[in-house]
Amino acid sequence: MSSFNDQGFPVVHLSDDGWSNEDEATATCFCGAVQLVLPLQKPGLVNRHICHCTDCRKIGSAFYQSNITVLSTHLKHTRGSEHLTTFSETKTIRASTSMENYFCKTCGTLMYRRGERFPGLTILRTGTVDDLRLAEGRLRPQVEQFIERRVGWSKPIEGAAQAVGMHRPEDIEGIP
Repeated sequence: MSSFNDQGFPVVHLSDDGWSNEDEATATCFCGAVQLVLPLQKPGLVNRHICHCTDCRKIGSAFYQSNITVLSTHLKHTRGSEHLTTFSETKTIRASTSMENYFCKTCGTLMYRRGERFPGLTILRTGTVDDLRLAEGRLRPQVEQFIERRVGWSKPIEGAAQAVGMHRPEDIEGIP
């Protein structure tokens, strides 16, 4: 493990103790109160995707969200679990299913989501990963979903599978 602050790329939050190695990386909220360790390889890393659904737009305050799906059993809280607060919703893109959103109480960063429809899985926001270089390689999206809701000025990601509605891993080559 090595710190990356001295390697010449921006640190965009108040915490400076993020790291990554071959197997894992940290994800930290903006103020640094909450830090997670996520897997970078299977079986813990399930997929990486962009979502254009209305839920992701609203909860993330953007036109789409970049996400990392991991097995919940492989996600570690290294600090600040007591700083997380939740907001549960049942009016989601999949009617009558609940989605629980985990935010830092101090700065409001959405760290991850867990849904009734996805037992055993946690959906993290790629933007919380401390080593920003990972987004260019190992955490680059494999698929874009709900592309029918993509804003017109946003273009498909080169090399990413395109899914109308929610992607089903078994329908997209290269997705576990």
